[in-house]
Amino acid sequence: MDNAPVVVGVGSIQQKGSFDDLDEALILMDKAVKIAVNDSNKDITKYIDEIRIPKGYWKYRDPGSWIAINNNFVKKPKTYITKIGVLQQNLINEAIKNIHNGSIEASLIVGGESRYKMVQAYRENREYKEIKLEQNPYSYVKAISDLNLKEEVDELTQMAVGYYAILESAYRFNKKLSLDEHNIAIAKLYEGFSEIAYSNIDAWSDKKFSAEEIINISEKNKQQAYPYNKLHCTSWNINQASAVIICNKKIADLLNIDESKRIYPLASSENNHMIPLIKRQKLINPTGMLLAAKFIKDKIDKLDKEINLFDLYSCFPVAVEMFADFLNLKLSKKLTITGGMSFAGGPLNHYVLTSTVKLIEKLRSDKSKIGLITGVSGVMTKQSFALWSGKFIEDFSFKDVTEDAKLNDKPKNLSPKDSGTAKIIGYTILNDKKYNEKKAVIYAEDENKDRLVLHSKNNMIISEMEKNEWVGKKVKFKNKSLL
Repeated sequence: MDNAPVVVGVGSIQQKGSFDDLDEALILMDKAVKIAVNDSNKDITKYIDEIRIPKGYWKYRDPGSWIAINNNFVKKPKTYITKIGVLQQNLINEAIKNIHNGSIEASLIVGGESRYKMVQAYRENREYKEIKLEQNPYSYVKAISDLNLKEEVDELTQMAVGYYAILESAYRFNKKLSLDEHNIAIAKLYEGFSEIAYSNIDAWSDKKFSAEEIINISEKNKQQAYPYNKLHCTSWNINQASAVIICNKKIADLLNIDESKRIYPLASSENNHMIPLIKRQKLINPTGMLLAAKFIKDKIDKLDKEINLFDLYSCFPVAVEMFADFLNLKLSKKLTITGGMSFAGGPLNHYVLTSTVKLIEKLRSDKSKIGLITGVSGVMTKQSFALWSGKFIEDFSFKDVTEDAKLNDKPKNLSPKDSGTAKIIGYTILNDKKYNEKKAVIYAEDENKDRLVLHSKNNMIISEMEKNEWVGKKVKFKNKSLL
């Protein structure tokens, strides 16, 4: 029991206003850490052995060491920067495992983003500067391969919205919904999320949005990638930071941390099997996600408990839909405690910290409850599940299902063909700003079931794709363009 991991401090901060009212990401993270330390016990700074930070839209090399010095940490903590492509939950899981096995006494996980200050710099014609931190951290943690293939990037760029919109079309087709039925369904889902965000004092948006406002394209709600408008998409131009302090029970007892503040990790699972979207056998039913979800469901069944609070990762609606399906949940506003990434704020690489902090706060107010946080890296490339409990139930359990997923989920081959016939498995429509025209991007299978990325700039085809379902349709192509 002495090494049982327990959360003893959390902190979060967000800023709005003009350029001069806003801090850069490093200062935001530092302020969140100070809140977390004060939420715990100031002497926790004597025991922190490591600092884990997910890489954000900033250039600091080792913000962890700067934070440690600025907050008078007694030890010289090992500092980790986890790059994009690694599950955000992984930082928490690694800290928990290190505490559980006795290799460390306490860990600080913190993330921050200041893209809103960058936006304000542009609006006010000001210069955005960052404190220069050029010393490397103890370790960089990064993914083993790229998230997307060149064939995908050439048509969709690196922006996530197009990839997720293609997933959305595959999900819609699988559910046998018409375009209108599905558009209304995801708008109503996000209407409910907006309502939750409106009641969340830490949410970025302070306005409720109706389903009608979410569906209708306007100057402030432009189409990003059909069927997604701006209000369907994660909102990353924010100034937010979150911090979590986890230590072992022995330290929590030594510091006299009140039981009312202690929250316990119960179980977590990860799928780290990386397959680019175009090569996935099942676009919306990845084997690894199924296995990771099963581990969590089996854990809850074994304990004869139920999950009372949820925050399903919500970068785009299809992420929520897929998690809900794998967990056998009905779509509703109850699937978020923050209001979701469109309305509560969706920082580039630390939203799981945001949702975890909010869950810990809610569990503190009702210690009898159990909560679930899910996470994603890439284009639903990797998935995570994490159970948290207001009370200690049993030792933390963890499973990485990656190797099991690899045995059953083999990547498809890319088609060598430049012309022929193919069946559409997913598509979206982008606004090509460079040429001021629309472009359809299509994922398809040729007669040999090999995959290819196609496109079309034909206005008649694009108009038809926005009115009627094209997933499942057989098409002819030449030079990777629809005929």
